[in-house]
Amino acid sequence: MFKSLSSKIFTGLFAGLLIGTVIQYLLADIGFFSGTLVDIANAVGTMFVSLIKLLVVPLVFFSIVSGICQLKDLSAFGRLGTKTFAFYIINTLIAITVALIIAMVLQPGRGLDLTAMASTEIAATELPNIIQLIVGIIPDNPVEAFAQGNMLQIIFMSLLTGGVIKSLGEHGEPAKKFFSQGNMIMIKMITVVMYLAPIGVFALMVNLGATLDSSTYASVLGYIGLIISLLILWIFVVYPSVVGAMTNVSASEFRRKTREQFLFSLSTASSNATIPVTMRTLTDKLNVKPAVAGFGVPLGATMNMGGVSIYITIAAVFCGNAFGAPIGFEHLASLAFFVFLLSVGAGGVPGGGMVMIGVLIHQMGLPIEAFALVAALDRIIDMFVTSANVVGDSAVVTIVDRSEEALAQTSSNLS
Repeated sequence: MFKSLSSKIFTGLFAGLLIGTVIQYLLADIGFFSGTLVDIANAVGTMFVSLIKLLVVPLVFFSIVSGICQLKDLSAFGRLGTKTFAFYIINTLIAITVALIIAMVLQPGRGLDLTAMASTEIAATELPNIIQLIVGIIPDNPVEAFAQGNMLQIIFMSLLTGGVIKSLGEHGEPAKKFFSQGNMIMIKMITVVMYLAPIGVFALMVNLGATLDSSTYASVLGYIGLIISLLILWIFVVYPSVVGAMTNVSASEFRRKTREQFLFSLSTASSNATIPVTMRTLTDKLNVKPAVAGFGVPLGATMNMGGVSIYITIAAVFCGNAFGAPIGFEHLASLAFFVFLLSVGAGGVPGGGMVMIGVLIHQMGLPIEAFALVAALDRIIDMFVTSANVVGDSAVVTIVDRSEEALAQTSSNLS
């Protein structure tokens, strides 16, 4: 009956939540349902979360090294490459800053106590200060970095490895092919795991519905609503307004011409899968030059992660508050820096943001139940995260294209 993965995940999500709620309020006195069945659901959900965590380190390493190897020499693009790169970085940093401000003001998860759900003792927030974070990026033992899942050190090694391979030119071709194939394998593995998502999400939501009370539901819904509201604001107000202010494309025109791209990304939840639609939107509808789109879109799918940044930031604050390890103001600079690096490493595959949230939750000393809660709700949020990412790609590439046209026109008039 249900053909798409999204439909199956939604069915699993709502069915699991319904069954869990029925167990809590109607079948709590029957030991099989409130005990054995919930324990089985918790075990299956934990296995699904562990399966995702299994892929984190190799996925990040291969995707970043492969991405660096495949990038064309930015210096060859001169002003165009530098401008596109700078806009993507600025967009991500602004998204993180706004999300941090809103999260610290509204404090999602405040008053919610989920410490009873934790199977392990919850540590205090362990985010180091910004200087410690920067110093700790360089590993003294690469094997230890991989074994412990130290994501910042892995990202550093990925960038260094990719850069060195790139510098070897033709001599680095075998290594380029190796990492390219490795990246394809990891993306395929993520895809395979996502096919198990309906079962995993169903199990997680049964456990969630059977253990959370009504006030907790309201807080969780508020967390989802906050993220989605901010993403919708970014998609339909911020990006169109910036494009309207900086180009000859009006805000309403930009919204209209990116509608197909928005709907497609909403259904696939994958920036990489949306690349063909993004290219068509830019070249056919927004009249962006193919050379500009051809450079900007693949780069954007890798590193323009405004949507992921918003998601990771608010999820971190929510989980910290809900599990008794709130993020203080002294941690904000480190959190922003950490989120920025993780956002760039999130990749363009479904669930990439969820994987990186898992890394951050581990860094904060929170239990696996915090990640399970995020994973159970991820599919709803991830659709809008992806849409914010790809519409942001279109906005940046359109601005860059029009600025290049204006510069060329100015040069022509002066000559």
